[in-house]
Amino acid sequence: MLETQDLEHILSHTRSLWNNLRCKRIFITGGTGFIGKWLLESFAKANVDLDLKSELHVLSRNPKPFQSEYTFLSEKQGIFYYQGDVQNFTFPEGRFDYIIHAATDADDHLIREHPLSTIDTIVNGTRRVLEFAQFSETRRVLYVSSGAVYGKQPADLTHIPENYAGAPDLSHPIVAYAESKRLAELLCSIYHQQHGLETITARCFALLGPYLPLDLHYAVGNFIQDGLKNRSIRLQGDGTALRSYLYAADLAIWLWTMLVLGKPGCAYNVGSDKEISILGLATKICEAFCGDKEVVVSKKAVPGTVPDRYIPDITLAKKDLGLDCRIDIDNAIRRTIDFHRKGDHSFQQGFN
Repeated sequence: MLETQDLEHILSHTRSLWNNLRCKRIFITGGTGFIGKWLLESFAKANVDLDLKSELHVLSRNPKPFQSEYTFLSEKQGIFYYQGDVQNFTFPEGRFDYIIHAATDADDHLIREHPLSTIDTIVNGTRRVLEFAQFSETRRVLYVSSGAVYGKQPADLTHIPENYAGAPDLSHPIVAYAESKRLAELLCSIYHQQHGLETITARCFALLGPYLPLDLHYAVGNFIQDGLKNRSIRLQGDGTALRSYLYAADLAIWLWTMLVLGKPGCAYNVGSDKEISILGLATKICEAFCGDKEVVVSKKAVPGTVPDRYIPDITLAKKDLGLDCRIDIDNAIRRTIDFHRKGDHSFQQGFN
């Protein structure tokens, strides 16, 4: 369960939105994943505190284990579960006012080993969700995409804007994830323009917070797991790559805001615009563990090498929706470590 301070933070910055969702039915895919858990818990908080009388219906391939562990996310909070695969689920009965499509698997190993399965899940799953939106007379759909759709960030571009026309390098199967996300975004645009469905796209960059898996390919999660296991914090590269991290409580604020207020047919970058090197990140995590861990860099930086970047331009989200990054990287790291220390969530929880 998330800390009260995080849930209060989300509610305090979304309070004015919830009347739009009062007595409404919302359908969500990917609700048992990292992003989904934040949306479920923040919805439950608002639904009870504000007496919204709303419903959140969660699609999952195997909901029973999740329900058994997260018993506090139940019908008492207006949360209901459906078993089904996003590619072919049976449409639930009744009208749904909003849909959040967050189902995806960003496991780097899985994408490398099964790129075709990745394509099928993302593309066919998005098509199925959009068909369901038409069937259920849904007004708005929020599609949770990825900053990976831009491909490699050019060295002379400090922050990627939404109108950047880059693309993944199609000669590498690993880009199956990124290219599938691009095609899924295109499907959303088609359904918006040809069927009048109000689709909004959230292109998520690097994230940080409780529930983030620590045993996948996310450097920040790997570093925190090293610290929790009393190991040296190990960098696979030279540590010069530049990233930025949005704390998940801010992420929840951004996604709820985009669902309600986002411009139909528009894509928004979702992330922090404050860059940090991977070495700098490892050092901060080391400091969060009271400096009693060693940072080990596997490769030496080559002088003159331009660092790899993955940083969004978030001007559009700030200007159009009043969004911002309110929780800084130091607090984000501390809260994530505290969560795992208290709850023994050091390993990925596999609920799909």
